[in-house]
Amino acid sequence: MKTRMDKSICSWWDGPCLFEVLDRIEVPLRDPKGPFRMPIIDKFKDMGTVVMGKIESGTIREGDSLLVMPNKHNVKVIGISLDEHKVRYAGPAENVRVKLSGIEEEDIMSGFVLSSVANPVGAVFEFNAQLQILELLDNAIFTAGYKAVLHIHSVVEECEIVDLIEEIDMKKKKETDPKKKKPKRKPLFVKNGAVVVCRVQVNNLICIENFSDFPQLGRFTLRTEGRTVAVGKVVAVPPAGSPTFSA
Repeated sequence: MKTRMDKSICSWWDGPCLFEVLDRIEVPLRDPKGPFRMPIIDKFKDMGTVVMGKIESGTIREGDSLLVMPNKHNVKVIGISLDEHKVRYAGPAENVRVKLSGIEEEDIMSGFVLSSVANPVGAVFEFNAQLQILELLDNAIFTAGYKAVLHIHSVVEECEIVDLIEEIDMKKKKETDPKKKKPKRKPLFVKNGAVVVCRVQVNNLICIENFSDFPQLGRFTLRTEGRTVAVGKVVAVPPAGSPTFSA
């Protein structure tokens, strides 16, 4: 099968073809033996309470006892459907419908996470993130007090930047000699194109994970007036048992 464009048609291109690029894409790791994580995107009643979502980690089986986070509601799995077919179990990357007992539909919201009991997902009011500023609205300044809408897995929540911790110089990020490292720069504000570590605060508890642990639950966008102004990843969450960092 011919994979590259004929030089007579596209003489200026010497790179890989589309299929070669697609073959090189690294598929995000989802551990079937990891703690169960399924962000809930929708819910409805059908002879019980049914939730919908994609399994990001772990495996689910009929009879499993799980938690609905962040409200820590204990539930039991009484049915699993995959592509309209009932199944006994399902694994990572599968979009499923899960029928639960022990909870009512009105006690569940989009953005909640169906989670393992032994190792539940964290629920926080604030977290530290590394942001890449893309394009701010005209006359907007990205500084402490900046407000936007946070989109992370199935969560859509208003948020506020409460502190700019450090601006990262990506050109010097590969510097490995600690003696040559300059002190952290704590900026008052940053402009388009900047990379900054900041603290993000929300009004309601949200379920997130560090990007390094669960990429699917740790990457997000910030949007303002329908425009994506920044993309980011979660780099630190409060200690277990505390929804916020200590002062």
